[in-house]
Amino acid sequence: MSTVPQPTGYKSPIAVSAIWLLALVASGIAPYDRPTWFLEVMPVLIAAPILIATRATLPLTQLVYLLICIHGLILILGGAYTYARVPPGLWVQEWLDLDRNPYDRLGHLAQGFIPAIIARELLLRVFQIGRGKFLFFLVISICLAISAFYELIEWWTALLFGQGAHEFLGTQGDVWDTQWDMFLALVGAVLAQFTLSRLHDFQLARTAGGASGRMV
Repeated sequence: MSTVPQPTGYKSPIAVSAIWLLALVASGIAPYDRPTWFLEVMPVLIAAPILIATRATLPLTQLVYLLICIHGLILILGGAYTYARVPPGLWVQEWLDLDRNPYDRLGHLAQGFIPAIIARELLLRVFQIGRGKFLFFLVISICLAISAFYELIEWWTALLFGQGAHEFLGTQGDVWDTQWDMFLALVGAVLAQFTLSRLHDFQLARTAGGASGRMV
């Protein structure tokens, strides 16, 4: 009896979702602020069913699944403690004598770094964009759009909940926090493409339905 072979990466979304589920349970037992926890982990709750639903029709590369998993864990940890109180960030703040917990900066760097590779894969495989400078530009533009939209979400949340959204905003008294967030997303998007493009192209070539087009 023959069976239809599963595409590469078919089981990865299930593994990612299982890891997230364990992290969500652990972080949700006694988060610092329950509403903030829910707001921070919302992207994870949205992404998990999408990843599972598309695992057969559009299996992504192992690199992308790994990055998505890491990004989810960053969000979950931030939700458990709030970004201003994440312990590793407080340790770094003390070691380097910083004015604020830098974990939020890491989160926004990841907000550019990780979506950059996701966007790159979708542009190559789904939209058949050729490799080159235009692809590089599009990826950066998408990441900046995501970052700006997230800042709008924070603004709308502040308007809706007032002081109750303070922990979610996580500005830590920095009047330039929004600008820093978008700048770090830009840095992350550029850095991801410079450091991971070759590995990403290698995995794309091995993934079912890999991208076409010339190499950079």
